[in-house]
Amino acid sequence: MSATGRVAREASLSKLRLSIAIGDYDRNRPLLDGEVQIDGVDPVFMKLVPEEIFFRAFRHAEFDVCEASLSSFTIKTAQGTNPYIGVPAFVSRAFRHTGIFIRNDRGIERPEDLKGKRIGCGEYQLTANVWIRSLLEDDYGIGLSDITWVRGGVEQTGRTEKISLDLPSEIKVVPAPPDKTVNQMLVDGDVDGFIGPRSPSSFDARHPNVVRLFSDPTSAAADYYRRTKVFPIMHMIGARRTIVDRHPWLPAALLKAFEQSKRVALGRLNDTSATKITLPFVEEQLQAARSLMGEDFWSYGVDPNRHVLDMFLKTHHSQGLSSHRLSVDDLFHSTTLEAFKI
Repeated sequence: MSATGRVAREASLSKLRLSIAIGDYDRNRPLLDGEVQIDGVDPVFMKLVPEEIFFRAFRHAEFDVCEASLSSFTIKTAQGTNPYIGVPAFVSRAFRHTGIFIRNDRGIERPEDLKGKRIGCGEYQLTANVWIRSLLEDDYGIGLSDITWVRGGVEQTGRTEKISLDLPSEIKVVPAPPDKTVNQMLVDGDVDGFIGPRSPSSFDARHPNVVRLFSDPTSAAADYYRRTKVFPIMHMIGARRTIVDRHPWLPAALLKAFEQSKRVALGRLNDTSATKITLPFVEEQLQAARSLMGEDFWSYGVDPNRHVLDMFLKTHHSQGLSSHRLSVDDLFHSTTLEAFKI
């Protein structure tokens, strides 16, 4: 082995070797590609879809560091059984007005018409579904008991809640038939609508009776943001507690690296010499986002997101998902709640 190789190997061995499971997003790619380093860490990255990460993380705690569902993370923290401690790098955020689908032959003309309907979902506790139920209740007066939630695999039968839930009796959650997907129920008219982070395949295939509740979800989401200043958080980062106990510097190092990675990605979007993503009107969309939400429209860290997190924790508890009302600081490692300044 050459002298250079020995030096590189010794440097690698002196770092903490960790498995890190995250999604392949532009804001994560500088980390995945090695352009951005995590101080003191020799990472083994796994690029996985959220459903796989969350199932493996909250069923078996397979990863040292991972992307985590905000809802699942909150449930496990409230239960006192969370194998991970939080890092406020919010790698997934989305307005979920796009995630409400209806059959257009059920007399549903406006959100209030969902009262008394049967609405399908993959899991009751999904973060996207928590936010959707929140906006339906806060903006349109639809209470949790006004809808029967039909839970099951969206495209494959046999899906279960990844975390056991103990919901209040007034919340009506019923299982889909074991031989039917929720998407098929939507096609057959066994449910009146669907909510979730992914569109059902019937919508993607342009089924004539499956449409979005909001015909202009972008305008609805922009109005929501103007009124609430809330850009919903979907996913955060979790680090295994047992490792953090031994290496308390790790959460802050992770937050620093994810921040740097996001900064690189946004810098590339600013470079209009050649579009960095395969989509027209990127420059215009970027300007529109900044005009509506400010320069730091995708912020990490607790302080700029405390109002968003507090709103989520309040509604999460009210929806019967967390056994008690958590505070924002309960989710995150203490070293990530503040940062040095020069």
